[in-house]
Amino acid sequence: MEKISIASRFCGPPASANGGYFAGLVATLAPRTVAVRLLQPPPLETELTVTALEDGGIRVLHAEEPIGEARPAALELEAPAPPDYLEAVEASRHYAGFRHHRFPSCFVCGTQRVRGDGLRIFAGPIPELGVVAAPWVPDSSLDAGDGKVRAEFMSAALDCPGYYAVAPDDRMMLLAEFIAHVDRRVHVGESCTLIGWRLGGSGRKLEAGTAIFDGKGELCGRARALWIEPRAATVTELPAQ
Repeated sequence: MEKISIASRFCGPPASANGGYFAGLVATLAPRTVAVRLLQPPPLETELTVTALEDGGIRVLHAEEPIGEARPAALELEAPAPPDYLEAVEASRHYAGFRHHRFPSCFVCGTQRVRGDGLRIFAGPIPELGVVAAPWVPDSSLDAGDGKVRAEFMSAALDCPGYYAVAPDDRMMLLAEFIAHVDRRVHVGESCTLIGWRLGGSGRKLEAGTAIFDGKGELCGRARALWIEPRAATVTELPAQ
C-alpha cells in the first residue's frame, strides 16, 4: 500500500483537490493509461491510502471511505487543430471566470491565484472554431527536475478548460471521470496553448475533450472528461473544476 497526501495549494474548491490534479497524481502510480473516477471530494492535507485492484486498477481510500478509483482504459480522442498562441491570448480576455467564478481559489483556473502559485489557465471562447482556448506558460515550481513539467500538473492543466467548454452558462458541474494521456511533457517557461471542446452528452451528463500544445503547435497531451450536473443546485463542496 502507498500513501499520498494532497497539499492545500492544489485545491479546486477550497476544501478539496482539483479533480484533474487528483486524477493525474493517481495516474502516475499506474503503469498505463487509466480512467480515474472521483467518488468523493479528495480531501487536502490528509493521508490517503492507495491499494491495488485485481484488474490492474487502483483504489484511493480515506480511512475506509473510497475517494476514487482508477481502471485501465484506452483514450480515444482526436484533438482539433489549435488556434495559434496569440489567438489563445485574445480568447482568454473573454474568460467567463473574470465575471463570476464559483471557486476563485482553484489551483488551475482560479482568478485569485497569483503567478507562480496557481496555473492561471483562463479559457475563453473561440466560437468560429467551436473551442475554448487559453495560453499557459508553466512556471518553475512545476519542474520535475529535468526542465519539464510534472505529468500530474499537465493533467491538472487539462481539467478546467473542459468545464468551460460544456458549461458556458456557468452551471454547477461535478467532474465524475477523467482520462488523460501525456504524449510529451512540456518545458517550463514554454508558451503553450490549451483548448477544450464539447464531445457530447445530454441532460445532466456532458463530455468534454481537452488538449495541450507546445510552443511549436505540437500536441503534447489530451484528456476526456465526464461532467455531471448535480440534482441539488446548492452542492458546493464537490470538485467542479
